[in-house]
Amino acid sequence: MPRSTRSPRSTRRATAAAAAALVGLVALPGSASADDEQHVSAQASQTAERAAATATVGGVDLDAATIPQLQERMAAGELTAVQLTRAYLQRIRAIDPDLGAVLAVNPDALAEARASDRARREGGARGPLEGVPVLLKDNIDAEGMATTAGSRAMLGTRPDDATLTAKLRAAGAIVLGKANLSEWANFRGDGSTSGWSGVGGQTGNPYVLDRNPCGSSAGSAAAVAASLAQVAIGTETDGSIVCPSGANGIVGVKPTLGLVSRDGVVPISAEQDTAGPMARHAVDAAIVLDVIAGEDPADAATSAGPDTDVDYTALDADALDGARIGVWTLSEEEREAVGPDTAEVFDRAVKEIEAAGATAVPVQLDYLDLVGQNEWPALVAEFKRDLNAYLAATPGAPADLAEIIAFNEQDPVELAYFGQETLVAAQEGPLPAEDASVRAARIVARSLAQASIDEALAQGPGAEDDLDAVVGLTGTPAWKSRYLSVDGEGDRFTYATSTPAAVAGYPSVAVPAGFAGPRGALPVGVSFIGAQWDDAGVLSLAHSFEQAVQGRRAPGYLPTLGE
Repeated sequence: MPRSTRSPRSTRRATAAAAAALVGLVALPGSASADDEQHVSAQASQTAERAAATATVGGVDLDAATIPQLQERMAAGELTAVQLTRAYLQRIRAIDPDLGAVLAVNPDALAEARASDRARREGGARGPLEGVPVLLKDNIDAEGMATTAGSRAMLGTRPDDATLTAKLRAAGAIVLGKANLSEWANFRGDGSTSGWSGVGGQTGNPYVLDRNPCGSSAGSAAAVAASLAQVAIGTETDGSIVCPSGANGIVGVKPTLGLVSRDGVVPISAEQDTAGPMARHAVDAAIVLDVIAGEDPADAATSAGPDTDVDYTALDADALDGARIGVWTLSEEEREAVGPDTAEVFDRAVKEIEAAGATAVPVQLDYLDLVGQNEWPALVAEFKRDLNAYLAATPGAPADLAEIIAFNEQDPVELAYFGQETLVAAQEGPLPAEDASVRAARIVARSLAQASIDEALAQGPGAEDDLDAVVGLTGTPAWKSRYLSVDGEGDRFTYATSTPAAVAGYPSVAVPAGFAGPRGALPVGVSFIGAQWDDAGVLSLAHSFEQAVQGRRAPGYLPTLGE
């Protein structure tokens, strides 16, 4: 969710090295100490230079290249999976010490790439991701690598592949490694800082390195934005795909609950969690979604999916032409909170939607206060139930939530910057997830969130006049990363549109819309929200917007903008 005196960045060296020693991961070098501001600034000022030096492979611009373009080059023998994988590993070595997006690389990545090239030579591509390097958020299981959820208590885990990981591999993808995340998906304590974990340290924002990447899929978003992988997988409970996608200028797909299996994914709650693709291009996100979507006996929620096969890659660049789009308007108070430059990005986005041929209809989403009041107590109870079940099924994991809390109390790193109040509340909560009042809170939260979207979409006199989607400002530009024990505060969330789709279990796709903030240096995104199971339609609208607006540019790796 969007929620020892060693520096957050210097923590990466020791903890990543510990991961390598315990479970055989290839850990990345630590970055400079944040206390040595002059050294950090000098390091950061060289990052753009190193990014430019590693920007291409075989004449391919890694930032601009799409999966179909890569497949065309590999099919023609002009590029190999080994070359592509090696190029991304080179960028990780060059750029990630200043960014902290990649928690660990897969020691078998190049071996997987060689196997991919061999498979292509001997029988053709096994699937649409043949030879494509993918990063997994480090709450997603991959055999041969620990799944830590950012917690040092989880360094000894020995999982099998998650269902979605197995699907990626079957489609030919190369598991490049694990992306850093907000520890326990930002469900650990009050005053947390997004993008920080005990194992991975602090992830920065590649546009401005001391700015926050937002949300718990922080490393996945920052790595994709910086072209450290072609695509990544993130997870969301409430905002953790769309928020970092908006803040890092990429496309992020939060699917309908049940479209993608959660088997082998460290949970917050089975009632809201979902995994989804994060990419620089909507076409890439669509290809990945098409691979990982589908029914899985290990996740009962997937049995409720669409009966017919859906081609999520059938994107229409003209999808906005003739569409009816609800515009989640900003109140005057909200415009003041997000700032005039951010509000102007949203205003321009609406004009672009209309210029593309859509009808824009102002809407508001109702019941959100009641949704939030009921969401939180349900999540706290569900977290203990679902996390304990995951731990019990994972070799090498702590026995239960109580053991994790006890570990943190003794660890020199885990509680250095903020606490574990949420973990304690979940452990000590008087009501189990099965209690009638908890179930009632969940039902109220979900039903009202669904009603908020359903009623907003039903704006015409008849069903044929319903809206195709609602568009809203994803969030504000990235704030400067702060730490509760150092600065007296953590994250600075001021506006987000994630909650209705997250709690309803409906699809939401974040897409770049422009830039705002000091010097116009920070990305701003909009999110298209749609009806349950209309993932393909919403993604196509987002693709159409992307093609019309071209709201993304490559990051500049500025060291700071000040406050």
